[in-house]
Parts: sequence; C-alpha cells; structure tokens
Amino acid sequence: ICDQACVADMMTTNFYIACLRLTGRRGLVVGGGEIALEKVEGLLAAGANVTVVAPELVSELADLAQSGDITWHEREYAGPSDLEGSLIAIAATDDTDVNIAVFNDAEARAMLVNIVDVPPLCNFILPAITRVGAISIAISTKGASPALAKRMKREIGELFGPEYARLAEVLNDVRGWAKGTLPTYNDRKAFFEEIVNGDPDPIA
Repeated sequence: ICDQACVADMMTTNFYIACLRLTGRRGLVVGGGEIALEKVEGLLAAGANVTVVAPELVSELADLAQSGDITWHEREYAGPSDLEGSLIAIAATDDTDVNIAVFNDAEARAMLVNIVDVPPLCNFILPAITRVGAISIAISTKGASPALAKRMKREIGELFGPEYARLAEVLNDVRGWAKGTLPTYNDRKAFFEEIVNGDPDPIA
C-alpha cells in the first residue's frame, strides 16, 4: 500500500520505447483473472508462447488452455523455476506477496517484468495499443492514467483507419524495387516521402 509518493518518479522517467518481437518466445503470466486474460491476449497477439500459473482461471482463459493456445499450470506461483525460459513475466494477482516474489525473482534474472497496477514493481510498462493491419500505435501516460490512454487509443483508432494500413502494405511491396533501383539512401528517402506526402494524397 502506498500513496502517490511511491510512483512520483514515474512522471520524470524517460522510458525507452521499443517494439518487442515475441514470436516463438515464452511469456509468463501469473494470475488467472480478467486482468490476466487481457495480458495473455496481448502476448498471444504478438505471437508469444504463453504460460499461465494460477490455481483457477476465468472461463475465457480456461478455453484457451483447453484449446492448447496457452499452457496452464494449475497451482500457485512456485518461485524462480517458473521463470525459466521466459523473456517476459507479468503478474496480475491480488496477492501482494506473490507479486513481490515475481518481481524480485525476475529482476534477479534481468528479465522484463510488470506487476499490473503497481508501477514501483515494473521495469517496463504496457502502453495502450491500437492496431490496424501493419500499423501499431502505442499510447503511454507513464502510468498516470490508463483511462486517458484508452480514450486516446479510441480517438487515434478513428483517425488512422484501414487506408493507412493499406498504404503501408503498398509501400512495403515497393521497398525491394527501390533498394535495387535507387542507388543511395537519400534517393530512396526522397522517393518514399514524395509518395507519402504527394498530391493527390495517397490516403485519399
């Protein structure tokens, strides 16, 4: 239990923003409730191999376990052995001792770890993500207001629709030709910028 003093440094922290390639990598989620479900779905969307440790699961997680989409260990968190082979660990339980144990064990292994809604027990935070095709846009308030991040996610999703994703696909298809035809980086940069910022507007 803490007041805002324990998270005051979050607002002055300059986070290193990165997109993780989790395809085929193992991610651990400790907890089996609705919040754990949200984190599992995010990991699955990124192609991770997800293991869940929890005595019980909400029905949606149980369905994922039944279908083989996730691996479920039907028990409490057992300690460092549960972290073996994982790149990332997320704890979403209502047991403070378990959350602290997951954080300490992961930190000792220099792993990425996030204890949901406890910023001091995170070495990374999860932004709100809006995805349209090849385009992913992350919104972070440094943990200050997830509700505001969700509103921004909704508004940005309305602003950047499927036409942007289609343009991204078209430009990707042309990259090979550009690399083989235009001799310098600056030539290629000018070529693509002329398309993206062209008249008529390619989005239109």
